[in-house]
Amino acid sequence: MGSTIVPVIMAGGKGTRLWPLSRAAAPKQFLEFLGEGSLFQSTLARVADRAAYQPPVIVTNSEFRFLVAEQARAAGVALGSILLEPVARNTAPALAAAAAFVLKTHGPDAILQVLASDHEIDAGPVYRACIASARQAAEAGRLVTFGIQPTEPATGYGYIEVGDEIMPGANIVRRFVEKPPRDKAEEMLATGRYVWNSGMFMLPVDLFLGELAAFEPNVFEAASLAVERAANDLDFVRLDAAAFSAAPDISVDYAVFERTAHAAVVPSAFAWSDLGSWDSVWKTGTRDAEGNVASPGTTLSATRNSLVISRDLHVAVQGLDEIAVIASEDAVYVGRLADSQNVGAIVKRLAADAATRPLTEVHPTSYRPWGSVASISEGERFAVKRLMLMPGKKISLQRHHHRAEHWVVVRGTAEVSVGEETRLLQENESVYIPQGVVHRLGNPGKIALEIIEVQTGSYLADDDIVRIADEFGRA
Repeated sequence: MGSTIVPVIMAGGKGTRLWPLSRAAAPKQFLEFLGEGSLFQSTLARVADRAAYQPPVIVTNSEFRFLVAEQARAAGVALGSILLEPVARNTAPALAAAAAFVLKTHGPDAILQVLASDHEIDAGPVYRACIASARQAAEAGRLVTFGIQPTEPATGYGYIEVGDEIMPGANIVRRFVEKPPRDKAEEMLATGRYVWNSGMFMLPVDLFLGELAAFEPNVFEAASLAVERAANDLDFVRLDAAAFSAAPDISVDYAVFERTAHAAVVPSAFAWSDLGSWDSVWKTGTRDAEGNVASPGTTLSATRNSLVISRDLHVAVQGLDEIAVIASEDAVYVGRLADSQNVGAIVKRLAADAATRPLTEVHPTSYRPWGSVASISEGERFAVKRLMLMPGKKISLQRHHHRAEHWVVVRGTAEVSVGEETRLLQENESVYIPQGVVHRLGNPGKIALEIIEVQTGSYLADDDIVRIADEFGRA
């Protein structure tokens, strides 16, 4: 059987390079772009074989905890644990905490397979062969990184110079190279000795923690103490904030891989992308005869080599080449595909203006532990929202000081408590909740419950919620 392989999936990033779909509160790993399921769910699927893997450990932050749990449930993948980082501290402290946790739960012989949650990967035979080579090297006492065979002189990735082969499929790491300018990247590719640094690893837990303790004892001690003092919260493990915050902000490459004598690289020829720009989404998508990648809800005419995605509105594009048109519920981005690496500059301008800052932070659809809320329309004294409750879930028992609410059942069955009365509502039935009255909404059915909520009153912000009881520990 070999060593126990524990997948560790890093899912805490808040990047906005794929704006307007990706935002601080809805990063790309949890979004569905063109296929079915999110990138996070695709990552879960690659480690779902219980004959090969233990249930995965997810490292994320508190803001994404319910989204992680719900997407794993929807994908049918049982999780080993969800570790919550109290603050962002780069990859070395995050991996150190995951390793300390796995050491505690699985013992010193476990091997971590570290995966990013936001990569697009062809998990076919070539990928599986690379995983097997990495596992063999890790069992032989190597800290293994995966190096992607370059397809172009990309300047957005770090590179690894590959040395001599030490066993089938695994080589010595000669050196790491920071993201190079294009001419340097072209020179490196011409030698045939360089691969892209993927940020994926196969790590014997005891060896990794030993090297970390030797090179960065502050990271090792902070992460170990954060796990030792961690608190269980429902299905989550909250790392101790004071201990974890003491860790230096440092990457695992700097902390360990560039200093250890045990590093190895598996040159990997499987299709891979970190989907770091709209151009990369276009490259990995399925193109039509004109070279376009388009989502449902779009119409293209005399348009070539373009990416067109719409979440809500129907988008028509005519007579344009090599562009990206991305329409979310509340914002549209249009630009040349070749310039899509620079979306971050637009996001910074939007974030600097109070009027447009929310466009970089949240979507009209936000996620809750029980489902989601989507804003449909808002005015001075009203708001219309669509609530989706997952089967068996309930919102908190609550009341509002400044607003009243109307609920209309669109789909499913609702269990509604208003004051002392509880009753079931079917599709097309409605209920009125007066201002200040204690109420609750639940889904006793087997399908998602869809509700249209109309709020009216002098103050409609979310902080006008007084929670009396809550199954998610928020009261």
